Amino acid sequence: MNKNEYPGKFIVFEGLDGSGQSTQVELFSKFLSSPAQKRLLKHKGVHVTKEPTPGLIGGLIRAQLTHVWKSSPESLQLLFAADRLYHLEKEIIPLLKKGVTVICDRYFFSTVAFGNVDVQDRPWLLSINEKALSPDLVILLKVAPKTCIERIRESRHSIELFEREKILEKVWETYSWLAKKFSYTRIVDGEKPIEHVSEAIQNILIKKFS
Repeated sequence: MNKNEYPGKFIVFEGLDGSGQSTQVELFSKFLSSPAQKRLLKHKGVHVTKEPTPGLIGGLIRAQLTHVWKSSPESLQLLFAADRLYHLEKEIIPLLKKGVTVICDRYFFSTVAFGNVDVQDRPWLLSINEKALSPDLVILLKVAPKTCIERIRESRHSIELFEREKILEKVWETYSWLAKKFSYTRIVDGEKPIEHVSEAIQNILIKKFS
């Protein structure tokens, strides 16, 4: 993967569905927008984005995840990779060039972790992302699959393709493997109260970039 040589920082949040990463992304973006953190990162603003994107390719992905249509697992992962490269080209990299800190809700860890459920070829899953940009920091929220399923059932009317407990257990195994493989990953206990999780993430940022 390509190292981020741009002035802006690229920070990614990952976790099982129901782990709370979207909530933490919102809190973290507010934290980074404070004057003190602007001085720390020397950035020119904060931009939040997510994957799959709302674009054409992202729409195809979401349609498959909600059972509107079906392709092979390999085709689905190639769509994720294509959506990611387009995301980088049209949105993320232009902002990083301007010195903006970009926070992404899910990135290539999700492709490998969720994709590895049906595609038993981790090297291939990594290879289709080899042209992507490496994040400066990945925050991986650790929440038990059973807890994630309980949270999902409380907040949603339907369960998406990857949102079943046994599958999430397999997904977490791959997430753990990725965390060991990529040194820019930090695992945070996502089962603690929201404000405690947020504080732990803030402390990680300060320690890394001070």
